[in-house]
Amino acid sequence: MRDKIRIASGQGFWGDLLTAPVDQVTKGPVDYMMMDYLAEVTMSIMQKQKMKDPSLGYAKDLLPLMQSILPVIVQKNIRVITNGGGVNPEGCRDAIFKLATKLGIRGLRIGVVIGDNILDRLDELSSKNIDLKNMESGESLSAVRNRIVSANVYFGARPIVEALRQGAHIVITGRTTDTALTYAPMIHEFGWKWDDWDKLATGVVAGHILECGGQATGGNFSADWKSVPDLAHIGFPIAEARNDGSIVITKHENTGGLVSVATVSEQLLYEIGDPTCYITPECIADFTTIRLEQAGTNRVLLSGVKGRPATEFYKVSMSYADGYTAVGTLTYAWPDALEKAKAADAILRTRLGDLGLRFDEIRTEFVGLNSCHGPIASIPAVVNEVVLRVGVRSRDRAAVERFGQEIAPLILTGPPAVTGFAGGRPKPSDVIAYWPALIPKSAVQPRVVVTEAP
Repeated sequence: MRDKIRIASGQGFWGDLLTAPVDQVTKGPVDYMMMDYLAEVTMSIMQKQKMKDPSLGYAKDLLPLMQSILPVIVQKNIRVITNGGGVNPEGCRDAIFKLATKLGIRGLRIGVVIGDNILDRLDELSSKNIDLKNMESGESLSAVRNRIVSANVYFGARPIVEALRQGAHIVITGRTTDTALTYAPMIHEFGWKWDDWDKLATGVVAGHILECGGQATGGNFSADWKSVPDLAHIGFPIAEARNDGSIVITKHENTGGLVSVATVSEQLLYEIGDPTCYITPECIADFTTIRLEQAGTNRVLLSGVKGRPATEFYKVSMSYADGYTAVGTLTYAWPDALEKAKAADAILRTRLGDLGLRFDEIRTEFVGLNSCHGPIASIPAVVNEVVLRVGVRSRDRAAVERFGQEIAPLILTGPPAVTGFAGGRPKPSDVIAYWPALIPKSAVQPRVVVTEAP
């Protein structure tokens, strides 16, 4: 049993900085690296990919990344934990095994966690009187059942710990709570008990700090972004955890960015509802008990976290098809840029009405003036240029498609000094809506499979 481990954050979302994981395993010592790829909408994207090609359904960014770092993590015995498996962890595993063979790496053990994808079990669960009601509205799942695109249970650290116990060098999960990717190694290495609520809660908080990558080390820093050095080479956060439950948030010395009480505090506020009741599958953490202390340059000590027993439910993240949307833009120049943009918007709306088109929503923004702050934005006396952005949403695909055909005519049949239509007609895109629910833990069971490469 080790007294201290260093857990690095490698990715905060699908599409994050591609050099970050390489830096984490090459620029200083780490024992584990977690990589978070999933968001609610990501699961629906991956599910669609798998429906078209059964071999897909995972974060494809993982493959070129693994080609770069596999030799390093094998040489340094760094274990990687990621939820990049999406809706096809086994397919992701097989693709990485092929890479390992290509690189001449033998004996690699990869664990996959499966069972979170319950898309094919929805009717079975309904027959057992498990109605996955919307957590926010209380509406029955039957209202959108025929439009469900993806359905995944948020598992926690237990199956990850089991995969590590079985000797997995890489653990690939589906929809796991983001924080579990960080605190699972602590439970495994230190032998923490499943009812040691305060230690578990401290690990959860550390996971919350690491889950968004560089946002904890000065990226997207609202308080004083100008004070953050060398954002171009930002170092992602590292949790330096000890057996006694103390954790220091830090980063590699030779990287940019900043680890301070302020940067860590901002990340702690991310996606927080009731701060006294941050629920995870293993415990509930009370964020009001967190204590942060600057413990040196780019070192913040995390302590004091209190936890309590978990609930009897898992959260379920579902998505469903909810119509179509399209967005069109045109740029109007001085003089009278804003007046021209407003006139063009009025003309467009009149023409859509004349065509008898009806939309669930039409939204107009004047980018550069009020797209961020809406009606509270102050408008300067002279506007040199403005981007008119109009979006529509409807269950009627034909109406959305016709909207896209009405943007270009404004160029020659509307106000003058217009540009910015090089991208062509806006085309309808699927609207994917979110359906959160709860499911009894007794209704689903994660399964762990650890396989060694030939």
